[in-house]
Amino acid sequence: MTAVVEPPVARLAALPGVSTASRVAAQAERARAAGKVLPVVPALAGLLPAAGLRRGSTVAVHGGTSLLFALLAEATATGSWAAVVGMPSLGLAAAAEYGVDLGRVALVPRPGAELPAVVAALLDGVDLVAVNAEKVQAAVARRLSARARHRGAVLLATGGWPGADVELSCRFSAWSGLSDGYGHLRERRVEVRVHGRGAAARPASASFTLPGSAGSITPASRGLALHTEATA
Repeated sequence: MTAVVEPPVARLAALPGVSTASRVAAQAERARAAGKVLPVVPALAGLLPAAGLRRGSTVAVHGGTSLLFALLAEATATGSWAAVVGMPSLGLAAAAEYGVDLGRVALVPRPGAELPAVVAALLDGVDLVAVNAEKVQAAVARRLSARARHRGAVLLATGGWPGADVELSCRFSAWSGLSDGYGHLRERRVEVRVHGRGAAARPASASFTLPGSAGSITPASRGLALHTEATA
């Protein structure tokens, strides 16, 4: 009788905690179909571990509001509700240009000392809540993340946030569009890096234009590859 030897990949995939790329993609698709993941624009889907914003997670966004708008755009455009807390200088016109449906965004620009209570209340009934992380103490931040996890909302923090599940950072380069000292600023090349816990433990990065020619975020070039960074 001839013994059947499994291929090395099959043996590795059978180990606890190891998944093949096709299995991860299938799991992400099932999660989206079940409503457990809120959609993001296609340019960012390949960079996020769940191909979207997983309900119950906390995502820290570094590098200005442009990346925040890009994360809010697809979810609000497809029917999700969002709230933005503690950002009085938020540019609504810019948000609309990135594709954010302003009719599905609640604004609480100056909550003052009530910010933790306001965010906690919004997490009970809103799909995504964005908050200025600079105004939240570490202990309060952890409690709000726990509430988001319990309620199935997505907490988006602009800045450092203790215990964030995913961290997205954006490094900008020069604008393009000016020629011989005149013209219009059209787009700006950026590198977005993602790292975090669990499925996001291995850092990855990709280049985009933010804003792109159509206003939202787009890959910097066709055939752009996702760069996965080696970890020690």
